[in-house]
Amino acid sequence: MNVKLLLVLFLFTCQFSFSQTKKFLTGVVSSENFLLYNVDVINKTSQKSTTTNENGEFIIAVKPNDSLFFYIKDFNLKKLKVSQKLIDQNNLQVEMLKKAELLEEVLVEKKQNLKLSKDKKYEQSKLDQYTTEKFDNNEGFQAMREGTFVNGLNFITLGKKFIDLFSKEKEPQKETTPEIEFAVLAKNICDQKFYLETLKLKPDEIDLFLQFCDADPKSKKVVKDNNVLSMMDFLTIKNREFKKLKL
Repeated sequence: MNVKLLLVLFLFTCQFSFSQTKKFLTGVVSSENFLLYNVDVINKTSQKSTTTNENGEFIIAVKPNDSLFFYIKDFNLKKLKVSQKLIDQNNLQVEMLKKAELLEEVLVEKKQNLKLSKDKKYEQSKLDQYTTEKFDNNEGFQAMREGTFVNGLNFITLGKKFIDLFSKEKEPQKETTPEIEFAVLAKNICDQKFYLETLKLKPDEIDLFLQFCDADPKSKKVVKDNNVLSMMDFLTIKNREFKKLKL
């Protein structure tokens, strides 16, 4: 009996304590007389949240001075401070504003209306007149029309092409650097001592050995690099192959 009484007192105390701290606030979220569904209702203070139903309704636990946020895509974020008055009324009406849409810049060009008649010559003359007027309205073309050229030629484009043509003719042709023979470069980079003492070649074998190296396509890259270490490494590798051929 005492245990049951203590349990009842405990529950009553918890309920009384909760009623003193938090209460449930109900409300409706709308925009321009349309109820908003699935709006996130966030109590930033308590870190609790809920969402509106199909009728735009929500219910959330709050206490005075809590901060409520209302968020949904394409709408401005709504912030609200909870007061005791709002809790007592318990019928919060939230109006959200849709974000302003940014429109891309649109260029509007006024076009002249042409009334065509059955007379083909008259139609053609009106079309020619409209083409001439449109050509004249462009900057820089009025002076060009004083010449003998037909209206409509793109003088700027033609001028650029002539300039490009003459500039290409005047451009000096790039001189091609003559390719150095592998044997000549190899003798210039590595002295005779390298061939005789390091590679252990006989004097009459050096030229034959260099011809053997030149036959390898990799020799072209060595010539292009023109590097002492690259040349020595390449000659050392080819020397092993050259020795095997002699056996």
